[in-house]
Amino acid sequence: MESLDLLWQGFSVATTPRNLGFLVIGVVLGQIIGALPGIGPAAGMALLLPFTYGMEPVSGVIMLAGIMYGGMYGGTLTSVLVNVPGESSSLLTAIDGHQLARKGRAGAALSVAALGSFFAGIVSAIALVFVAPALSAFALRFSSPEYFLLAALGITATASLGGVSPVKALLAATLGLMISQIGVDPIVGMPRLTFGQPQLLEGVEFLPVAIGIFGIAEVLSSLERLDGMQTIRTRLRDMWLTGQEWADSRVAILRGTVVGFVVGTMPGAGPTIASMMAYVVERKLSAKPERFGHGAIDGVAAAESANNAAAQGALAPMLALGIPGSSSTAVLLAALILFGIRPGPGLMTEQPDLVWGLMASMFIGNVVLLVINLPLAPLFASLLRVPYGYLAPGILAISLLGAWSSTQSMFPVAIALLFGVVGWLMMKLDIPRAPLVLALVLAPLLETSLRQSLLLSLGSPMIFVERPISAILLALFIASLVWPLIVALRRRRAATV
Repeated sequence: MESLDLLWQGFSVATTPRNLGFLVIGVVLGQIIGALPGIGPAAGMALLLPFTYGMEPVSGVIMLAGIMYGGMYGGTLTSVLVNVPGESSSLLTAIDGHQLARKGRAGAALSVAALGSFFAGIVSAIALVFVAPALSAFALRFSSPEYFLLAALGITATASLGGVSPVKALLAATLGLMISQIGVDPIVGMPRLTFGQPQLLEGVEFLPVAIGIFGIAEVLSSLERLDGMQTIRTRLRDMWLTGQEWADSRVAILRGTVVGFVVGTMPGAGPTIASMMAYVVERKLSAKPERFGHGAIDGVAAAESANNAAAQGALAPMLALGIPGSSSTAVLLAALILFGIRPGPGLMTEQPDLVWGLMASMFIGNVVLLVINLPLAPLFASLLRVPYGYLAPGILAISLLGAWSSTQSMFPVAIALLFGVVGWLMMKLDIPRAPLVLALVLAPLLETSLRQSLLLSLGSPMIFVERPISAILLALFIASLVWPLIVALRRRRAATV
């Protein structure tokens, strides 16, 4: 009951006019920032961090946290409406959300994303209050072998995103891993595969690749079909979910929330891995897995619930251990240090107003987001009424502007254009694009954890089976690699009979 008393104290802190005002500003800015390709919550928080100088620490942290989880939903808008993920955790939302929009169900996709994000946010806030210490202790047991296997499992699981051809999906994931090798070696600090180009020393960034692979490639492919395309229209009544859509979504929201929060508490995992794992779990458990990738509303529900739950779950190791669980919480950690506050085990006793005020603000912030998004979703969906011939140049301009804004140079623009052509060719060859981008996102964690593990074990691979958690993850990794191949062989045999 002590937690409830402290949470009530936190509500008295969060509901002061000053803190409440900064909370609303934070979630609104987060939604806008998340919807802009090329920025995302972490970058938006970093850009606005200087504006918190001189603010009370509680107000500044509440506003930055509002930007963080507000940005999780904001990325849904461009993912559904124009198939350009605002940031990496919205990647899987784009797969089915945009297909729903093409079928005239953009309003339903946005509604289920808002409802899923709200439910996940509230449940995650409750879980953070009551079980954060236990979950943080569990996450602390993870070391480099577990992180390597978690990332490897994420990449091999993308084979299930490849529809009828897991081999093509693994091929796309391999290409993503190859691209990730460009830049500076993370262990020894030597350049590799840069071909003497200084722009490649920092590697190939995720954002220009994702913008090109999804946004620009989609424009190129759609322009080829321009004569046969019909304008997508969404009416106000389309905002309401049908009985079947709600039946498909409600369990997906629950499962996505659980998966997202648990994964979010693992330092370094973050919302992207959480949304990917929730999507894969939902597809595996679905009675009609063939719908995924073609407009499955439960895929949208699972991914959106998971990324919002993970964003808030990542606060657990940051507050309790001083270990950021994601890039967004890393910025929040930097803000605390700038305020002269040291995160760690003593934070809850030394700064109770800040910790419990932050937790209470999450309940209020999620309500604010729901109130904002449900009435305004038809307004966002109405963008799809514009004929595609007029919409395409705008999408292309937004995509290129998002690529330029990442470093304010033309090199990312060139990367985006290059991968726009690559994505267009992949669509022509029926090669799934999502595994490439997901592999690019997970590759740094995969490589660094693998090399750290082998350094610790002096090159012995037995380090991956010495601990129960890593042994279980290794078994799941092998199963995810072998099972799609078995399924493919069964289909081939069935076709020849």
